[in-house]
Amino acid sequence: MIQKRLLPDYIFESSWEVCNKVGGIYTVLSTRAKTLQEVMPDRLIFVGPDFWQEKENPLFVEDKRLWADWRKQAAKEGVMLRVGRWQIPGRPVVVLVDFRPFFAQKNDIYGALWTEYQVDSLHAYGDYDEASMFSYAAGRVVESFYNHFLDESKRVVYQAHEWMTGLGALYLQRHVPSIATIFTTHATTIGRSIAGNGKPLYDYLFAYNGNQMAEELNVQSKHSIERQTAHNVDCFTTVSNVTARECMELLDKQPDVVLPNGFEMDFVPKGVTFVNRRRKARQRILEVANTLMGTSLDDDTLIVSTSGRYEWKNKGIDVYLEALNRTLHDERLTRPVLALVEVPAWQAGPRRDLQERLKAQEEKSKTKKHPSPLTSHSSSPLPAPFITHDLYEPGCDMVTQSLYRFGITNRESARVKIMFVPCYLDGADGIFNMHYYDLLLGLDLTVYPSYYEPWGYTPLESVAFKVPCITTTLAGFGLWANEQKDGDHKAANGFVDSVPHCYLDTDGVEVVQRSDYNYDEVADRIRDEIVGFSLLTPKEVEVARKAAARLAQKAQWKYFITYYYQAYEVALRNAAKRNSQ
Repeated sequence: MIQKRLLPDYIFESSWEVCNKVGGIYTVLSTRAKTLQEVMPDRLIFVGPDFWQEKENPLFVEDKRLWADWRKQAAKEGVMLRVGRWQIPGRPVVVLVDFRPFFAQKNDIYGALWTEYQVDSLHAYGDYDEASMFSYAAGRVVESFYNHFLDESKRVVYQAHEWMTGLGALYLQRHVPSIATIFTTHATTIGRSIAGNGKPLYDYLFAYNGNQMAEELNVQSKHSIERQTAHNVDCFTTVSNVTARECMELLDKQPDVVLPNGFEMDFVPKGVTFVNRRRKARQRILEVANTLMGTSLDDDTLIVSTSGRYEWKNKGIDVYLEALNRTLHDERLTRPVLALVEVPAWQAGPRRDLQERLKAQEEKSKTKKHPSPLTSHSSSPLPAPFITHDLYEPGCDMVTQSLYRFGITNRESARVKIMFVPCYLDGADGIFNMHYYDLLLGLDLTVYPSYYEPWGYTPLESVAFKVPCITTTLAGFGLWANEQKDGDHKAANGFVDSVPHCYLDTDGVEVVQRSDYNYDEVADRIRDEIVGFSLLTPKEVEVARKAAARLAQKAQWKYFITYYYQAYEVALRNAAKRNSQ
């Protein structure tokens, strides 16, 4: 007899990144919301931290009429919250909770967590307390909502994302046992710490003990809440097979379901709009570069970029810069290359000298009958002609110091020029004044040579916007992309008569083999791919762009959402078993 699929009546999702754009989980939630909202309108409810009580949150619009009676009841219970809509496709309902009042109860909350689940909070520091109080508050929100509106006749799922929300999942499992709990780790605390501290992760993964490494790396409390949540919820999930292996070895728990991260194509402009916005993005990138460097880069320039969190080794920023340095000295390169490094750093705001030059250039262009922003340039480069924003401590910045070490001057004759953009591209950075996705449209090629990357949204976003990319076999997305390819048509070294062969022209994505010890080989391979891509004809480039877009189509949420349905069913069935015992 075939069992009927069991699906929830209500889904609650809790994350530090609900209406709080700080990382990849924001993209997971915000792009998936529309797909679930269409299936169960306003029964998908997100719970996030309320950081914006004294100022307007551009991602959230409050609706004081929605569930007004419940909000009053929650306030009587000591849970202060706001209800509204997340300003993303699907406009799902969001509850933002003020977690600050719960700091007064912190010791009691941690004591109960130890007694009930043996979660060690004694070694907490940094963001642990803030995240935990939010997580507890989120659990209280869902408990209050359930008691006010729902009962055991409704199938309810609570999904918690990352260690920051584990406490809330355990709270609900104890205090509202009829709610089925799911915990999703997007990257294990220990795995990220091992990789970030320069230790070999993959060759020795089988030999690491998670608890021992947590003590050595001083992340005992984060590891403890993550591990205990994974072992006690009704369904434990992660985002790729790469991280599933990591969970098994470091958390001693095999995930029940793997939830690959998809994308919603509504974020990508179409037709004439796409063409116009791509042209505008290229103009702005080249205009800023020429004004900063005193150069005359034109539209024939190959624009390459990497982006993401500023994790020097984990994100492969180190090997990206090394590959660019090798490309700079490669005699086979005949086309100018402008390489961007878009990673937010400790920046002190836009460079005033660059702002003034850009403003003067814009005023000058207005007086011309046929202004050409692509070829505009100043008579001389600015000091440090490779960075767009001031840094508080440039002497401690890894990117800046590497550029000095490589002797990067961005002189006019250099084949490769590098521009460091150390800020969030939110449309108001003071230099580009464009959003990240809008600038992404103007790129020709992206490079994400990650060493530690559980999934990898940046390469998926790249191909969704028809920009071919290079990633690695240590990224979940890279492994998935390889699975989508037909056979292995890669040569051993990629050369034919000293001309680098570019595999991007047929696949749209090149997945470079990466391990603990092949840094130099990865740098050489990226160099060869960049040089090879620069030699493609316009027709071959268009083939590569279409191949990238085809791959992105396969990663849409309408295909990947089925894995979430599987997780909901596992959680509901396990919760039913738990409650029947």
